[in-house]
Amino acid sequence: MLELKNPRIAVPVVLFAGILWSFGPLVVRYMDDPNLVPWQYIFGRGLTIFILLNLYLYFEEGLDFWKNYLKIGKSGVVGGSGLGIAMISFIYSITNTTAAITLLCLAAMPFFTALLAFLFLKEKITISVWISIIIATIGIAIMAFGNTGENSLVGFVFGITSSVGFSVFSVSLRWRKETPKFTTVAFAGFFCFVFATIMILSKGQVFFSTSYNSSLFSLHGTLVCMGLILYSIGSKAIPAAELTLLSLTEVIGGIFWVWLPLFGINEVPDTNTIIGGFFLFISLFYYSLIMRWNKRYIGLN
Repeated sequence: MLELKNPRIAVPVVLFAGILWSFGPLVVRYMDDPNLVPWQYIFGRGLTIFILLNLYLYFEEGLDFWKNYLKIGKSGVVGGSGLGIAMISFIYSITNTTAAITLLCLAAMPFFTALLAFLFLKEKITISVWISIIIATIGIAIMAFGNTGENSLVGFVFGITSSVGFSVFSVSLRWRKETPKFTTVAFAGFFCFVFATIMILSKGQVFFSTSYNSSLFSLHGTLVCMGLILYSIGSKAIPAAELTLLSLTEVIGGIFWVWLPLFGINEVPDTNTIIGGFFLFISLFYYSLIMRWNKRYIGLN
């Protein structure tokens, strides 16, 4: 199974994963009343991720791919459950508030991840990464002060829950090296699929929304799945806290796509959001420069 061990290659791979995820809010905004069919959305998205990941594993390893599930262990179950909770919380956050607030909550992932990685994996956080996180914190604070809506508290709570869930997943990727990474992601899709099925049956609802909505559910699931594959591939070479820091391209891109007139959503970010997003960009740029300088320095010695 492909894993990158060179940070110079892994970094752009993780950055691109964030860009893929950044189209998620745009896809949700195109849906018809997604707030009325959250469990159908979670069902469709989870099923899509589960099917695609198993197809990927089949082409990667052949018929014996199912044996990966026997090796999933505690880290896979915990990581998959964390990612599943993150996926469920995401739709409740973004349908109760602006894309900006949801994405700002997701931008807090490096802090939760750094804390969890320090507590459970004993991963040290370098000064350079802390500086990047502090710069990103300033950006998040600036954006947060500019976003006050009626349902902002509900959106904020679910957004933070999604952020913590994804941080648990990120830490789990580096917990046990022998844990099959993509099987953990597939388990997350299965977790969403099963949980949504239970909720739909308990509420007496139908499993599928309109064909239009269902196609968008699957499209979002495909984007998430592709991003998670790239993210998992890059996780081998990058510490957990830095992984989530690099994935902040999701925040920058997500706010931009729903604002760009070309896509017709026109969810215009306020001045605070633009300034805060600039700080996030600076934090990523700073980290990339420091990493390149460190690699160059190591190569000279």
